[in-house]
Amino acid sequence: MEANYQQPGAGYSYGSAPIVSQASAEERSAFIVQTYLHLLGAIVVFAALETLWFVTPVAHWALSALSTSRFMWLAVLGGFMGVSYMANKWALSSTSLGKQYAGLGLYTFAESLLFLPLIAMAVMVGARGEEGVLGKAVMITLMLFGSLTGVVFVTRKDFSFMRSVLMFAGIAAFGAIVASVLFGFTLGILFSYAMVAFACGYILYDTSNVMLHYRTSQHVAAALALFASVMLLFWYVLRIFLNRRN
Repeated sequence: MEANYQQPGAGYSYGSAPIVSQASAEERSAFIVQTYLHLLGAIVVFAALETLWFVTPVAHWALSALSTSRFMWLAVLGGFMGVSYMANKWALSSTSLGKQYAGLGLYTFAESLLFLPLIAMAVMVGARGEEGVLGKAVMITLMLFGSLTGVVFVTRKDFSFMRSVLMFAGIAAFGAIVASVLFGFTLGILFSYAMVAFACGYILYDTSNVMLHYRTSQHVAAALALFASVMLLFWYVLRIFLNRRN
């Protein structure tokens, strides 16, 4: 679920913009506002696309394709990884603002398709009379994201030291997911809780990068990184709610 992000500011010269920690107070404030407005925009577009897929045949087609074989899900994950890499590369473009927006848009589009099976399960649970699962997952995700963001903004702590731990944990998690698909076993609710903790770690890491390590012209790439972490958190919070009802 998590894209393979480059180190913020590395090899980036767009407009010779300063790194956030070295910028003026006005530049820092403008960068942070732009980043979170773009994050909000990506979330709104994601929600609109999910609604669109379920009022058109797209959701039915996608779910039918996934139900043909469990190995189809591996193909979907592989494709998502490739799209994530490309989207991040575009978002970090040093030559084109349009390409940066294309990267954010591509990633948002891919996330909306990836979430179709999970959203469909939440809708089915609601249809059985257990309404509010989706709404509760959204609220928990927003509360966790807001709390973690507040921690970074108040303490101003640099969480970049978590990069290696998060990278290796991500590789291990992806390996477990692939193994579960190949060998047909289910990753339990404890795995989902562990992945919530993993996503929270990424939110701390990405938020501190927004405050300290991105360049002030990298608001699109910063928004993409935060969006990816929020979606990862939402995925596993929603899985926990759904698993508790099985």
